[in-house]
Amino acid sequence: MRIIWVALSFVVASGCRQETRQLRVDPDQRLVSVTAREGEIEPGGPVAEVVVKNPYEGNAHAIAEGERLFLWYNCAVCHGTHGGGGMGLNLLAPALVYGDASDNLFDTINKGRPKGMPSWGGRIPTDQIWEIVTFIRSLRGLEPQTVTPARVEALQYPTAAGR
Repeated sequence: MRIIWVALSFVVASGCRQETRQLRVDPDQRLVSVTAREGEIEPGGPVAEVVVKNPYEGNAHAIAEGERLFLWYNCAVCHGTHGGGGMGLNLLAPALVYGDASDNLFDTINKGRPKGMPSWGGRIPTDQIWEIVTFIRSLRGLEPQTVTPARVEALQYPTAAGR
């Protein structure tokens, strides 16, 4: 009877599909030595293109953690609770000034931007910045719908089709 119980438990446990969580980001993913480009002109000639990949892209747990960190680090004070803006940039706007690619958002948080965005690099760990980036991208609808939490229509930026 015990053998059947153990076998049944093994079958049930192996059928359970959960999201794999990466508890620690590998050091090579944390290092961003070349920043996201903002224009085509490079002083001194062309620079080798470096692709920086968000280690948390498509990760539901990272989106939830990013939302928690967004509130924890008081990003909501400037950008609004759900990114709708305030005295800071509206993160749901159709186009962001410095782009909405993961590497651009990472650079914006890490190094800051003129006219009000402070530099959080050195104060927020790199893996937490990536989680916040993943949350911001989920607000903009750039993460898969299967991992993005639902939100009411009132919190979304109005589009031409929605007016």
